[in-house]
Amino acid sequence: MSDLLYSPAADRNKQPILDALTRILGEHGTVLEIASGTGQHAALFAAAMSQWIWQPTDADARMLPALASRVAEAALPNLRPPLPLDVMAPQWPSQGPAFTQEEKFDAIYCANMLHIAPWATCAALMQGAARHLLPGGLLITYGPYFEDEVPTAPSNLAFDEDLRARNPAWGIRRLEDVAAEAHRSGLALRERHAMPANNLLLVFGLQ
Repeated sequence: MSDLLYSPAADRNKQPILDALTRILGEHGTVLEIASGTGQHAALFAAAMSQWIWQPTDADARMLPALASRVAEAALPNLRPPLPLDVMAPQWPSQGPAFTQEEKFDAIYCANMLHIAPWATCAALMQGAARHLLPGGLLITYGPYFEDEVPTAPSNLAFDEDLRARNPAWGIRRLEDVAAEAHRSGLALRERHAMPANNLLLVFGLQ
């Protein structure tokens, strides 16, 4: 379809992330995806994990029509139509009724958001995840992070400099700062997975 958007980065990292998700997640459940973007991850992951219901969302209203087209093209019974969701909003999703108890999630997945959004979105993501995860549920984030006592790849230093030049509120976040925000919201960092291209996949669970 001509109106489908395409992200080369999402195409490059989709298989390593999928491999990690299939090891981390159980046999079935429901996933809320934050910042779905082009929908490439949502379509692939829903197709590969047919026993998982996938709910894509995005805060950018301009992305939603293309995201909806991606979902429609995939035509998967376990891939829901996208919803508008801004992590900073007082309720999730950002329009319509809030998720009910029955619509809490076994997992929340968020890739490549924290470094291209103001730092306040980290606390909002953690607080929202704590509200909307079922007992035993997991928050899974993916992207570049700085780590104390771990040498930083030159490519991540250059990427961070570029991000901050584009928007002073952006930038690669310290894993320790992200984990501290999670702890304040009742979440604990459970797993750290090294990924290609100097990225990390982090798994948080309710305390």
